[in-house]
Amino acid sequence: MGSLKIFSGTSNLELAKEVAEFVGIPLGIAPITCFPDGETFVKYDENIRGSDIFIIQSTSKPANHNIMELLIMIDAARRASADRITAVMPFYGYARQDRKDKPRVPITSKLVANLLVSAGADRILTMDLHAQQITGFFDIPVDHLYAAPVFYNYLQRFKSDKLTVASPDIGGMKMAAAYADMLGAPLCMVAKRRLTGEDVDALQVIGDIKDRDILLVDDMTETAGTIVAATEILKANGACSVRAAVTHGVLNERGFERLSKSNIDELITTNSTNVPRKSHTDLKITELSIAQLLGEAIIRIHHNESVTSLFKIKGF
Repeated sequence: MGSLKIFSGTSNLELAKEVAEFVGIPLGIAPITCFPDGETFVKYDENIRGSDIFIIQSTSKPANHNIMELLIMIDAARRASADRITAVMPFYGYARQDRKDKPRVPITSKLVANLLVSAGADRILTMDLHAQQITGFFDIPVDHLYAAPVFYNYLQRFKSDKLTVASPDIGGMKMAAAYADMLGAPLCMVAKRRLTGEDVDALQVIGDIKDRDILLVDDMTETAGTIVAATEILKANGACSVRAAVTHGVLNERGFERLSKSNIDELITTNSTNVPRKSHTDLKITELSIAQLLGEAIIRIHHNESVTSLFKIKGF
C-alpha cells in the first residue's frame, strides 16, 4: 500500500480529527462546497495518487446528503488514482431497511451498498450494524467493529451482583447476551409491539428484575420510543435503576423530549454521529469516544493486519 491518508466528510468532522490525531497524521485537505442549487463539489487539495485513502463519514441526518457526499468523495479519490479507498462509516444509514418485510418495499441498505461499490470503494469499515446480514450485501471486504470494548471500561463502575442486562426487544437479544457474558450478569428481555415508526408499546418483561440495576443495550435510538417504553415497564416491575448503552444516539427533538420526561437514569452513547446535545444539558447523557477504536482499525487495515483482536475484551 501507498502512504496512509485520512479524509473526512462534513457529517462528523470532530470524530475524524480525533481519529487522525490518534493515528498520528494530519487530517487530509479536501474542501467540500456546494453550488447554489445544492449540488456537492469535492476537490482533494493534495496528491493522493497511489495512496491508501480512508474517508470518514457517518450517513446520519441528513442521511441522503451525507451519503451523496461520501459517494462523490469516493469517486473523486478513484479518479485521482488512489491505490485503495476505504469508506469508514461509523454509522451506516438505511440499515433498518435490510429486508423486504412488506409488499412493494425496497431493501435500501442493499441499494446503498451497491452505490458505494459502484462509486469505487474497495473496502468498508463500520460499527454495530443494525442487522448483521448487511455485511453480505457487499462484494468487497467489510470490517464490522463493535462498540462493546469502548463501553466496557465505562460500565465497569456499575458492575455488581445486582446488575442485569436487558434487551429492549427480541432482535437485540444477541447483543444483550454478549454484554451479559462480558459483565458476568444475568439476562432479561422486554417484549414490545411497534405501533408506528415512532411509537412502541412495551408489553411484558421476561426475567427477574425486582430490586435489580438494569443495563439496557441497543445499537441505535432515534425517537427513544423503545428505550423509554422499556424503562417504564422495567421500573414498574421493581427495577432499582435503568441505564441504557446505545451505540448510535441519532436522537431527534422527539427523542430528547421523551428522554427528558422519562425515568431513565443515564443514556450512554458514542460519538459515531454528530448529534447536538448542548441544548439538552438537563439530560444525563454520557458520550464515549470511538476514535481510538477506529484509529487502531485503520492502522491495522493499512498494514494488512488482523482486526480480530479489537473484539477481545478481557478474554471474551
